[in-house]
Amino acid sequence: MLVEKETKTSKCDNIFQKTLINITHTFHWSSQQVKDTLLPFDITQQQYNVLKIIRNQYPSPSTIGLIQAKIVDKMSDTSRIVDRLIQKGYVKKTINKYDKRAVDIIISDDGLSLLKEINKKIDFSTLIAPNLTTEEAERLNLLLEKMRG
Repeated sequence: MLVEKETKTSKCDNIFQKTLINITHTFHWSSQQVKDTLLPFDITQQQYNVLKIIRNQYPSPSTIGLIQAKIVDKMSDTSRIVDRLIQKGYVKKTINKYDKRAVDIIISDDGLSLLKEINKKIDFSTLIAPNLTTEEAERLNLLLEKMRG
């Protein structure tokens, strides 16, 4: 389906404008797909991403700075997301024993269990795989990376 039809916009001025509109539209579409997929687990996409970053550091602790450096959505309020994950019992925060100004963040057993359950029930590739071949997905990744310079 044409992006102009999906977004109910008139014809784009040029192919580059159409490409940017298409990427933005696809970003919002894919974000909604992930949001809907995670809804039964009562976790947001940002919380899921932070939880995965913390899990990937496990058993070593994470810091807010490390999470901010690795998070995909740089506009996220990482401290608030971590606080929500603490409230849900998915991560724990302790004072760093070497630097009392720093805090260590580590995934809890409940957080590990949640990620295992999500991974068992959800394959995020199924959101894209029905519409793109592996080769097309590889080419798309190359083009997106090229676009960002």
